[in-house]
Amino acid sequence: MSIDIRNKFLKFFKSKGHQIYESMPLVPDDASLLFTNAGMVQFKDIFTGKIPTPEIKRATSAQLCIRAGGKHNDLENVGYTARHHTLFEMLGNFSFGDYFKKDAISYAWEFVTKELGFSENVLYVTVHQDDDEAFSLWSEHIDPSRIKKMGDADNFWQMGDTGPCGPCSEIFVDQGDEFFHSEEDYFGGDGDRFLEIWNLVFMQYERSADGKLHPLPKPSIDTGMGLERVQALLEGKRNNFDSSIFMPLIQEVSKITNKTYVYENGASFRVIADHARAVAFLLAQGVNFDKEGRGYVLRRILRRAVRHGYLLGLNEPFLYLIVEKVCDQMGGHYQYLSQKKQIISEQCKNEEARFFETIESGMEMFKKELESLPKNTPFSGEIAFKLYDTYGFPLDLTQDMLREKKIEIDIEKFESCMQEQKKRAKASWKGSGDEVKNGDFLELINEFGSNKFNGYEHFHFTSKVLALLDENYKRVKELKNNGYILFETTPLYPESGGAIGDTGELYKDGNKIADILDTKKYFGLNISEIHPFGIIKVNEMLDIYVSSDRYEISKHHSATHLLHASLRKILGSHISQAGSLVQSTRLRFDFSHPKPLNSEEIQSIEEEVNRLIFKSIQTKTELLPIQEARSKGAMALFGEKYGDIVRVISFDEDSCEFCGGIHVQNTANIGGFYITKESGVSSGVRRIEAVCGKAGYEWGKNAIKTLEIAKETLKTQDVHLGILKLKEQIKELKEKNSKSNFLIDLEPIDQVEGVNIIIKKIQSGNIKEIIDNTKNTNEKVAIFLLQQEEQKISVACGVKNAPLKAGEWVKEVANILGGQGGGRDDFASGGGKNIDKIQEALDFAQYFARKKIKEPA
Repeated sequence: MSIDIRNKFLKFFKSKGHQIYESMPLVPDDASLLFTNAGMVQFKDIFTGKIPTPEIKRATSAQLCIRAGGKHNDLENVGYTARHHTLFEMLGNFSFGDYFKKDAISYAWEFVTKELGFSENVLYVTVHQDDDEAFSLWSEHIDPSRIKKMGDADNFWQMGDTGPCGPCSEIFVDQGDEFFHSEEDYFGGDGDRFLEIWNLVFMQYERSADGKLHPLPKPSIDTGMGLERVQALLEGKRNNFDSSIFMPLIQEVSKITNKTYVYENGASFRVIADHARAVAFLLAQGVNFDKEGRGYVLRRILRRAVRHGYLLGLNEPFLYLIVEKVCDQMGGHYQYLSQKKQIISEQCKNEEARFFETIESGMEMFKKELESLPKNTPFSGEIAFKLYDTYGFPLDLTQDMLREKKIEIDIEKFESCMQEQKKRAKASWKGSGDEVKNGDFLELINEFGSNKFNGYEHFHFTSKVLALLDENYKRVKELKNNGYILFETTPLYPESGGAIGDTGELYKDGNKIADILDTKKYFGLNISEIHPFGIIKVNEMLDIYVSSDRYEISKHHSATHLLHASLRKILGSHISQAGSLVQSTRLRFDFSHPKPLNSEEIQSIEEEVNRLIFKSIQTKTELLPIQEARSKGAMALFGEKYGDIVRVISFDEDSCEFCGGIHVQNTANIGGFYITKESGVSSGVRRIEAVCGKAGYEWGKNAIKTLEIAKETLKTQDVHLGILKLKEQIKELKEKNSKSNFLIDLEPIDQVEGVNIIIKKIQSGNIKEIIDNTKNTNEKVAIFLLQQEEQKISVACGVKNAPLKAGEWVKEVANILGGQGGGRDDFASGGGKNIDKIQEALDFAQYFARKKIKEPA
């Protein structure tokens, strides 16, 4: 039924002249947002004026949103309230300088009453206290007694302290007084009886820096209706989780845990059902588990769900099964869920397994601290940090566990521990919007529009200088120091799709006048960074020469397409691109895959790419309507913005992708392809590094040279056989060395409480093996060994059946030597550099051991 509401909404507004827009990615192309959190995000540039003359006037969408991090974070409330979710769908209709209040109100009323079938007797409306126009327009549809005027806090919307803003109007549904009896359950109160379902924002003002409101020349409409909330109301449910959207997932949790779901104590069921949806969509859209940023938020969501599963008695991965249910449930409309179901499930299961390895120990520590905690005392910040650092418990997960006990954490101490830890990855994130926020770019795009790119056909072109900017991105009439140049038409390709931006040279009257250092896109403008040798002026005609590196970049770029196709063929259709870098000397390709590649797989992938290269496939470039391109099977990247007409690059039936980049004319131009490295990037993401073209030739030449050196060194033409013989010789030497370790004089220098104390400086031998051998031949022993190699000192110690901690012992001695050390209670190691302190260190080692062993237990 939830699909019916979504489709009804989109179909209704399409009939009113609105263009349907697909849900934009949850990771937005906006540096100010962690996740897409509202339906208007994909139209933000229109509302803010970055796109002054939009091609469309009316739009509608069903937008997936996440509120689980950054400014908009509902995570801690999920499962404990009736309507908080990490992931939800926002239905919206938008007008960009077209219709305004009258039609927006009329459309809303018609859809709510006619399409959804809500009785007029349960509907109420609020408007801004000064918006008499909206009050009058609503009065044409609903009795004025059901319209309430509210202040700025409730009925005035603004994007920020400055910018577009305006009054809003909200539609409420009366759920009746049967279950709602609080003092706040009146229309306009804070109770749940009157539930808001739709907010209509009348964007009619611009707020300036001085706080004043100025009428916009073209007022716009921005609305939002929560699908989950409407679904529950239409089904007569007082709680979103009781609706047909969530109950199948809750029932699946009940089945897995063999426990009956009861609302009053069912928070864990609800958390798991909710979080499974967010995990499924984030993984499907290319977000991967990580230590920071969006990947860390994803990890927090999963671990919160796993912890609630643990509370229900689950001790092994289970969330992946709920995630599979989400894919089945929502894969009809969001088809990529069905297509990626297997890999999503696998990634989820692997991450769960990693957390389950530590959750038992972490929960044990948590319980012990809780049991010993005096009343009205905050939970230890140090323990909270250790749960985070050692056992992988995010801070808000510990807070969530303490919330049930109404206990706070000593946050100051927690933060202090965070600061003390060296090289701790900061919980920061980097957005993906334009990297330059200031400057005169908007002024340029308003004046000139997007400049033309003709680099597909040209490596050299003569063009007019439209504008110049200094290093602070401010417009200037002439440039004699480093800055930026905007051409009317340019053959220079901007950094995009993983490929670096073009470099080159500028000439005037046959003389070189500047180096082109880089090319990027700023707000739709193709702009190059330059280093002038003289003065460059606006309106001059200059000769642009693209660097020959372009040829090698194009080879590596086309190779990434062939690599992508080969990965899907060899490893499976679950493979999707997770990032890339294309340079003139190498390529890097990140892709979703749950485990490392073995040597056979790497060899097969390399052979498949070379097969396609040697097939001499002519590159086919097409400009197609986006739906036609998709129906043709062209692959698109999540997070990329595409227009109505897209550029499609094909290599026969082997590879077909959306792409705006520079490519070779024929795969044979790529030359040989070599994989140089395969590694992991993050959980569920692998990376292949490779070379081709000129760089491939150099790599092969160096590989042959290295092989010849190996033959000469090993004195054999069969390098493999030579290495095997060498390994056998090393093995024999190790065995001989190990035996010699027993011959070292390790007589105790002292015995305390039956413990043999051995302190010795040795010249050679494997310290670890010597200590292990000594522990095996002594019932009670504390052994400390020191080795000096030139200016470097190594120390290690072992303890068996003695009241002495090796880690503490070696740390104290290493400190005397001007170094550091540490380890387990039974074995530890360290080092230093103060060779003049060696005897002092050995004496202290004996003193420390005697002292600790003699101390009463």
